[in-house]
Amino acid sequence: MLDVAEHLHRWIKANQDFAVATVVSVSGSAPRPPGASLAVNADGTAVGSVSGGCVEGAVYELCQEALESGRSVVQRFGYSDEDAFAVGLTCGGVIDILTTPVRKGDPCRPLFTAALEARSAGQPVALVLAADGPERVIGHGLLVGADASTEGTIGEGPELDRLAAAEAHVQLEAGHTAVIKVGADGSYCDRTLRLLVETSSPPPRMIVFGAIDFAAALVRQGKFLGYHVTVCDARPVFATRQRFPEADEVVVEWPHRYLEGTDVDHRTALCVLTHDAKFDVPLLELALRLPVAYVGAMGSRRTHSDRMRRLREVGMTNGELARLRAPIGLDLKAHTPEETALSIAAELVAAHRGGTGLPLTSTRSSIHSALSVH
Repeated sequence: MLDVAEHLHRWIKANQDFAVATVVSVSGSAPRPPGASLAVNADGTAVGSVSGGCVEGAVYELCQEALESGRSVVQRFGYSDEDAFAVGLTCGGVIDILTTPVRKGDPCRPLFTAALEARSAGQPVALVLAADGPERVIGHGLLVGADASTEGTIGEGPELDRLAAAEAHVQLEAGHTAVIKVGADGSYCDRTLRLLVETSSPPPRMIVFGAIDFAAALVRQGKFLGYHVTVCDARPVFATRQRFPEADEVVVEWPHRYLEGTDVDHRTALCVLTHDAKFDVPLLELALRLPVAYVGAMGSRRTHSDRMRRLREVGMTNGELARLRAPIGLDLKAHTPEETALSIAAELVAAHRGGTGLPLTSTRSSIHSALSVH
């Protein structure tokens, strides 16, 4: 649900009824992961997607039925090899869809409203929904904040709520959406209840060091991927809002000094485009010792060789240097700033998702990797 939060928040504020269909389980190859949603309001307007087009029509009808009946239901969709035009996933996977009505007066309405308001305010929040088990609990859930505070109930007793809240807090700290199987009694012994845990956190940071033309293209790619993007350069003539209108922040400061004083975490991407030793060396000496997701540096192979020599001279270990992705980006034979930014963005996605960076025609593994069930 949280992937279409902006639309749903507008519908809530407009006091509109709607239903949300959310992927709660994936097996085999499927185009959308758990948490992907399609929502339909009382006027018939649809937003989002659960399958990239394969079963959208059938899910749209499920949402309309939920709006009429007021009941939450779980429906399975899979591949039909007897009729290529039948409702099913032509990619060969199987998905389970939870459809929940969110009408005025429905018990889940306050919970969804609180989740959407927290998401809109940029507050970390986890939404837990029962996606399996007794019919009386399907679609019920609770909201868990970063401080472990809770709102709502799944409806099977405090033990289950406590276990669900604890699991949701773990996923929230990791920034993951996950499917959890537990017992209705709040234990792990009888895993008959499936819970979808959706998390929403402030966007990860991308910090681009070096206010060059390549940086402007990378800012656009970073925003497209959902990063909060900062451009940092020590030269005020280049680090201007006019040159980087799409950046969230433009900072005039020596790169290593800015990095020393700013907040980073395990999701942060650091892209060093300065390829100037007086900026690169002190910056990378610090960056490669921080618990961030990605550190990449631009430059020719000669520049990179000289940079590695200088970093070893200041005491960087082989283990620390192994974290550096340089020259930055995947091998696309890029020439323009836009092509180079695309190669960097592709490497970021591959690093985050565990991709190989190889053409899909040369691989045999599943194209869409499903979330694991815990």
